[in-house]
Amino acid sequence: MVSAVFHAPLEGAAAPHPASAAPVSTHKSAANTSTPSSGEAQKTMKTTHRTPVDWRELALNVVPPVLGLGLLVGLWALVSISTGASIPGPVETWGQAVEIFSDPFYRNGPNDQGVGWNVLMSLERVAVGFGLAALVGIPAGFAIGRFTFLGRMFNPLISLLRPVSPLAWLPIGLLVFKGANPAAIWTIFICSIWPMIINTAVGVQRVPQDYMNVARVLNLSEWKILTKILLPAVLPYMLTGVRLAVGTAWLVIVAAEMLTGGVGIGFWVWDEWNNLNVKNIIIAIFVIGIVGLILEFALIKLATAFTYDEVKS
Repeated sequence: MVSAVFHAPLEGAAAPHPASAAPVSTHKSAANTSTPSSGEAQKTMKTTHRTPVDWRELALNVVPPVLGLGLLVGLWALVSISTGASIPGPVETWGQAVEIFSDPFYRNGPNDQGVGWNVLMSLERVAVGFGLAALVGIPAGFAIGRFTFLGRMFNPLISLLRPVSPLAWLPIGLLVFKGANPAAIWTIFICSIWPMIINTAVGVQRVPQDYMNVARVLNLSEWKILTKILLPAVLPYMLTGVRLAVGTAWLVIVAAEMLTGGVGIGFWVWDEWNNLNVKNIIIAIFVIGIVGLILEFALIKLATAFTYDEVKS
């Protein structure tokens, strides 16, 4: 626009005066025409920003899980038919599940309670045992990863004790604590502590040496190194250890409750076996799997929120 205005007098002798109305009307007409065109452009942008549904992506996210569940139900039905209905089929089990979950929190005595109370009691034991393991395991992992002497001292002990079966720790807990409930919590504690120690220590050892050199140059205290350098860098590793530990704790509590008795989802499975109620055992298997899946999903979301190098779509 500027080049056209200043170049016009050079092309003809009868060029308009700079103060004449022609340039002003040109600017006005341009402004007048630009106003509706900008509104139309905004409407066009709003229209074009409507992203269509990606049916292919939706099908890839929905169809495979549905096919997997359908395959599981189909195999379950075939096994039920081939065993002469000694294992209940999906239809009979679904009817029993509807009846059980119509009142999951009933109480008819200490040994006859709804599945909801059993799940809550198991989750309470898992929370206590896992919380104690986190209070001990995460600081121990930082110390083992930070100081080479401690790492060399405790690595053989961790390698020796970590592969021990969870049920092997249960008699020790019964002997020491003289009770089924603290023994189950002890078993959860001792089995879920190892993933947190190992993952936290590995995270500390993988902190770039340049960070530690800068801390040494700045003469930072050990507390500043821990809170400003190590903790942000180790947090993804630590949360991975927490996720693995929760999965281990949920596996352990079912086995421990089968042996110790009382109220809990593991005891409920064993009690229904003693009553030869196979439908309730199958329902308990699905309940255990669903609760474990929810715990896993929640912790994966938590770990994703603190994983800075992950690109979120």
